[in-house]
Amino acid sequence: MDFLVLFLFYVAFVLIGVVTICVCSKAHYLKVLVGVAAQIISHIIPECLQRAMLKLLHYLFHTRNHTFVILHLLLQGMVYAEYTWEIFGYCQELGFSLCYLLLPYLLLGINLVFFMLSCVSNPGTITKANEFLFLQVYEFDDVVFPKNTKCFTCNVRRPARSKHCRVCNRCVHRFDHHCVWVNNCIGAWNARYFLIYLLTLTASAATMATVSTVFLVQLVALSDLYLETYVDDLGHLQVVDIVFLIQYLFLTLPRIVFMLGFVVMLSFLLGGYLCFTLYLAATNQTTNEWYRGDRAWCRHCPHGAWPPSAAPQVYRNIHSHGLWSNLGELFLPATAHGAKKMN
Repeated sequence: MDFLVLFLFYVAFVLIGVVTICVCSKAHYLKVLVGVAAQIISHIIPECLQRAMLKLLHYLFHTRNHTFVILHLLLQGMVYAEYTWEIFGYCQELGFSLCYLLLPYLLLGINLVFFMLSCVSNPGTITKANEFLFLQVYEFDDVVFPKNTKCFTCNVRRPARSKHCRVCNRCVHRFDHHCVWVNNCIGAWNARYFLIYLLTLTASAATMATVSTVFLVQLVALSDLYLETYVDDLGHLQVVDIVFLIQYLFLTLPRIVFMLGFVVMLSFLLGGYLCFTLYLAATNQTTNEWYRGDRAWCRHCPHGAWPPSAAPQVYRNIHSHGLWSNLGELFLPATAHGAKKMN
């Protein structure tokens, strides 16, 4: 019972934490929470350790590096190694279909291809040579993307839906976000690669979770373990229940159960993010636009509030033209017909 309760608390804590961060980031509370946490930590951790942590965080999240790419491949390799070493062999002995067992490897191959494309492809870098072409692609909404703005770092006029990435130090056309897991920006020219990468990664985690679960259920069924009884801490004879079965499997097959817990949690997290990404694709929005949509009024008022005589400008998505048109633009970006792809 202790193991199951702790594991469920762990999963709930992670899921609630992710949901809270998403909600707070949209509702302007995240900075307040981070500020409060920073003040508490500053009184607990020595100053020298704080400086070291800040340098580490700056290196990890504010500079281009391959740390998360290596971590991604390492975690993926460990999960697939455990799947191959134990699940695949046991399932073959139990007569599982080979096509069913090989599906995670097929998804892995596709995933690695689009992972590499997301890492190395040009997201749509704006330069002096192509800025005029990019300026013709999207209409300015004069709220999130006002006309006649300039990026003084890149020395280019900023097209609508673009943003300067401080990590990559470049302006990106139809900027979505900078992803540390692929060490690259996600923009107009590689958003389709990133979506397929995310889709296959979610599918591979869900497939391995399904295969592992079916294997454990069949193992319990064949061994008739669910028909057994045991003596509890009070000396009473009890019929084996689901809690006892999970604890028993964890003690006898710890690596498989731990891997199953990991891929199940990963499936939920990736599935939620995939749904959010598909929503953005279906409505022709980027993560940057979704995040900045309700903050646009702050750009026009230095004190964060509108003067009594001025009416606030409300952000409206002017780029959505229907589901199929929006999805078509993601996979065949508008710049492909006009702007030259230049690094």
